[in-house]
Amino acid sequence: MTVELLRFTTAGSVDDGKSTLIGRLLYDTKSLFDDQIAQVEQASSARGDEYVDLALFTDGLRAEREQKITIDVAYRYFATPRRKFIIADTPGHIQYTRNMVTGASTAELAIVLIDARKGVQIQSKRHGFIATLLRIPHIVVAVNKMDLVDYDAAIYDRIVEEYASFIAKLNPQDVTFIPVSALAGDNVVARSTNMPWYKGPTLLHHLEHVNVGASQNSVDFRYPVQYVLRPNQNFRGYAGQIVSGRIRPGEEIVVFPSGQESKVKEIVTFDGKLEEAKAGDSVALTLEDELDISRGDMLVRKGNLPQKSNDIDATVCWMSEDPLDLSKTYQLQHTTRHVRAIVSKLNYRIDVNTMHREAAATLGLNDIGRIQLTTTQPLFYDHYALNRMTGSFILIDPVTNNTVAAGMIRGQSREVDALLDVTSAEQAIRRQRLEHVVWDAGGLTVDQRERLNGHSGAVLWFTGLSGSGKSTIAKHLEHRLYERGVHTMFLEGHILRRGLSGDLGFEPADRAENIRRAAEVAAIGFSHASLVLCSFISPYERDRAYARSIVPAGRFFEIYTKCDLEVLKRRDPKGIYAKALSGEIKHVTGITAPYEEPQNPEIIVETDVDSPDVIVEKLLKLLEEARIIPGA
Repeated sequence: MTVELLRFTTAGSVDDGKSTLIGRLLYDTKSLFDDQIAQVEQASSARGDEYVDLALFTDGLRAEREQKITIDVAYRYFATPRRKFIIADTPGHIQYTRNMVTGASTAELAIVLIDARKGVQIQSKRHGFIATLLRIPHIVVAVNKMDLVDYDAAIYDRIVEEYASFIAKLNPQDVTFIPVSALAGDNVVARSTNMPWYKGPTLLHHLEHVNVGASQNSVDFRYPVQYVLRPNQNFRGYAGQIVSGRIRPGEEIVVFPSGQESKVKEIVTFDGKLEEAKAGDSVALTLEDELDISRGDMLVRKGNLPQKSNDIDATVCWMSEDPLDLSKTYQLQHTTRHVRAIVSKLNYRIDVNTMHREAAATLGLNDIGRIQLTTTQPLFYDHYALNRMTGSFILIDPVTNNTVAAGMIRGQSREVDALLDVTSAEQAIRRQRLEHVVWDAGGLTVDQRERLNGHSGAVLWFTGLSGSGKSTIAKHLEHRLYERGVHTMFLEGHILRRGLSGDLGFEPADRAENIRRAAEVAAIGFSHASLVLCSFISPYERDRAYARSIVPAGRFFEIYTKCDLEVLKRRDPKGIYAKALSGEIKHVTGITAPYEEPQNPEIIVETDVDSPDVIVEKLLKLLEEARIIPGA
């Protein structure tokens, strides 16, 4: 019989007795070694304590022992015949609220302690709020130090009434109240004879019988790839931990972000193959097909896909002494995936004392707020309420490598909800209208025009952020092609907006339509055997995919002009980034609007590394090798 594991955390105001409570649990369940007990007894005696200070069993830092407080998150382990436990003892001081978020992030139960003498404190509310925010399924409110109020039932009832009224507003899943004395041991492991009016379970009994796995998503299979295993030529496996759901050999899967499909061939572990693996299992999966998969990709079950977006609506707890900087680019880690991200908007800060929303220009240490995130590559996520593993993330300062925030995904940014499939819907309508339209390319075929020109036709699609050098590189290339007698055509946003797209604005839907029109013009240029050089930001993968789809295979070249965003902010020749960061203009790609980096471009050129001449030589070589133009 497998013994279940329960992870739980403790929280409360300073000196509410969290460490003492844990020490009592360890002591009374005989989970301590004799030398540990002897050491604590000796330390208590040396300090002149009249009793064994049970808190010393968990206070691991010298500063904690000296001040009799908890500073860092202390993890402890113990077991009973019925269940195993992992405890996260978190600090009570307000300046260590971030530690409570760390300790509670994987917990299934939270014990919020309240000192019976002091009643409900601000920190008691703060920790209850964080516990519900983190969607911890079970909350135990332990009213401690009942021995110091003569085990008065009226005091206990008053605290229960006040806290129950408060936490009900937060929509908790399960709340249990237990009166205890951690120091004397009342209702911790053994039932108290001093509180006959209490008819509920002891704390340990509740911990042993509470439902485990209530917060675990066993439906949605999510498998972030951590490492590709290739020990020999005959084995290719993908190592990782199943964060939710379960999987069996033979089941169909989809790989994100590529969208490739395959079937699970085997589930491999160090001890042998499995017929099934579930959430929490660390395994290696092999597939029926050899696919291009790497760290940060995610395997999911076909027909049960996660959400995908560059625009994320999230709640965050700020964990850094350096405040949130809306002009800064952060690293975002989501499962095993790392992407760059900016906080495009701070909606509000939450006053955890009153639960009111308040306007704020930034977030400071321990602040909790609602933000909108824009990422350079899409995230594959589930709402945090449905899946705590794929619905959470951390933000990292790329300079110091410090974790600055922990976040919970609420969904996609409301500002782009209505724009999700606007282009695909329009394209479907367009295709339907064109079913009965006969295409007439003119009196000459493409082959005839190519023989006349002495080279093949192609579309060169330059994509990248504003200021990354798309047009500069395209114009340099056009000059070199002219010298070789190659027929060219140059398209960019300013050219189209003077005429063909003069009726369009700069909202995301209008930008998508502008790219569709550009793609159609480029296809006409290709049909005349020209090399069409298109310079457009074209931030969405779906729009670039459409441009590729209307040109024959092998004749479309996606050229990603890559440049670090911080470099672009410094360059900013048109002042676009400065205006976006100040809020003067909206929907600026890379700042307040997403840019989906190309997943499989024909070539990536780094304009902050190589000069235009070096890049043009690379492009000429690419065209020669593809036999679009003859060699020099």
